Amino acid sequence: MIFENHTISSRTTIRSAMETLDSCQIKLCIILDADGHAVRTVSDGDIRRALLEGADLQTPMSYFGAKRPVMLPEDASRQAILETMHAHAIQVVVLCDAKEHPVGLVDRTSLEGMILLSPPHIGMAEMDYIHEAFADNWVAPAGPNLEAFEHRLAEVSGRKSALALSSGTAALHLALRVLDTVPGDRVYVSDLTFVASLQPILYEHAVPVLIDAEPVSWNMSPLALERQLVLDAQAGNLPKAIVVVHLYGQSADMAAILQLANRYGVPVIEDAAESLGATYQNRPSGSHGLLSAFSFNGNKIITTSGGGALVSDRNDLIDRARILATQGRDQADHYQHSQIAYNYRMSNVLAGIGRGQLDLLPDRVAARQGVFRRYRDGLADIPGIGFQSDPENSIGSRWLTVIDLNPDLIDLHPYQFMRSLRAQGIETRPAWKPMHMQPLCQGMRFVPHTGSDAVAPGLFLRSLCLPSGSAMSTAAQDRIIDAVRLIAQEG
Repeated sequence: MIFENHTISSRTTIRSAMETLDSCQIKLCIILDADGHAVRTVSDGDIRRALLEGADLQTPMSYFGAKRPVMLPEDASRQAILETMHAHAIQVVVLCDAKEHPVGLVDRTSLEGMILLSPPHIGMAEMDYIHEAFADNWVAPAGPNLEAFEHRLAEVSGRKSALALSSGTAALHLALRVLDTVPGDRVYVSDLTFVASLQPILYEHAVPVLIDAEPVSWNMSPLALERQLVLDAQAGNLPKAIVVVHLYGQSADMAAILQLANRYGVPVIEDAAESLGATYQNRPSGSHGLLSAFSFNGNKIITTSGGGALVSDRNDLIDRARILATQGRDQADHYQHSQIAYNYRMSNVLAGIGRGQLDLLPDRVAARQGVFRRYRDGLADIPGIGFQSDPENSIGSRWLTVIDLNPDLIDLHPYQFMRSLRAQGIETRPAWKPMHMQPLCQGMRFVPHTGSDAVAPGLFLRSLCLPSGSAMSTAAQDRIIDAVRLIAQEG
């Protein structure tokens, strides 16, 4: 319960009220009459709307009139407070003493906690494998858990071979190394992605070419890809590889992309960091390109707390990546090294977490898909809210559910949604900022979806990632849906 700095008089100016709100944890003022009774409550949103209506900073708070706030006795139970919040569709309740003088505020977040975007979802099976590693003293980047995890991951991803690593970024880096990428090589990469898709290209001093998204799946545009391949083929400067990202767990249109890649003889690397458990044409995501990278970061569908993997049907490529991931030691009795290499292997302990998590992958994916469906159904009647779609013959994992806010129907920017939801204890994030808009990528070649239409910037400016954890309760999701609906309707 919050007690301090929330009460003001009806004579207080809007400027002073804003200063009060700025110092408060809960962004709500209680206007009192001369007897110390609550006349009404005013939020920062109320003040913003008043200023838009013509009020100025010297306008007194009496401008807002009287509207008795919802109040409960200061000794009200947690359950009674939550029921009142639900009944009135509010996030904050005023608590009062026996004389109905306000004595504090209580908000939903303090009662229910923060809803995180995509927290880890750990079970009990993982502990058995971890205890096994400690009991056998296998805590190095080698051991039974690591071997079993790689074998199982190869099966799950529809591949012949898998290599468990310290991160998904390491997997992408090794994919470029085993393809013999050298400085100056061009590498196509999805523009709408996290920077980890691009950084390994820069590690090798290669030249990224940023390929725009298409508006259905938000993944790499086959139209933009074909246009750039035609130009580079004519110039005799085809790329070393194409890095295709499966964004937020939704597969790219791999049939169209592979058809183009095969026509020009360019290998495809799938950045499937976000899409483990998704399918495309009845095959696992990550089973289509020459090489594929997965991430097991703490926010992914399954986690090893930190880690990744490189998979392929080419055992020779994975064998070479394995050498590069373990400092590149030559075949000799002594320590001999002939090439630049890395310390990228996953530990046997973390692989134990991964073994337990992989057993639960179908359940985790089904849970996130269920979260998506509840969002879609719960927000279906709000004009202007759309969602990322699956391409044909694809079923996404829905690692994150992302809403697309149509500015012609909803006046609020996604950041306004984000800040309002954060104040209600709900974590959200903007969509990835396209690479061509990043300071790191100034001057890089960007290929828009069509000659005159770039898709990725609009998606970035319109979209917001909602909490999508596989352990999220339906009550928590209802709370999010109610909050989004209220913000959209007020906007």
